[in-house]
Amino acid sequence: MALDVTVDVGSPTPPYEQIRAQIAGYVRAGVLAAGDRLPTIRALAADLGVAPGTVARAYTELEAAGLVVSRRRVGTVVLGQAGPPAAEDRVRVAAAALAQVAREDGVPAETVLAVVRAALLTAAPR
Repeated sequence: MALDVTVDVGSPTPPYEQIRAQIAGYVRAGVLAAGDRLPTIRALAADLGVAPGTVARAYTELEAAGLVVSRRRVGTVVLGQAGPPAAEDRVRVAAAALAQVAREDGVPAETVLAVVRAALLTAAPR
């Protein structure tokens, strides 16, 4: 199966996060089923025109979320539809965008973390 993944270099979302989110969406939608193999890191990186480390980070995040498993000689295989809910995906995307803006504007990481902590403490509970 050909995996339809794209990367928008103009997006504030880092490329690895774009890749992770698209593949996670395919798993959750059932487009990628348990046992399906993902393209190799090098092959997907070449297809997308990104560094292999970018794809490797996306795969690592997918593995941490319980969506895939990577094994030598087998490659990266889909485990199933487990993983973080859509709400957590939205927070990841927002955090990636915040990190990009902070980097572009030269805001130190400690300041960004303090701002996020303050926002979480003052946010109205649901």
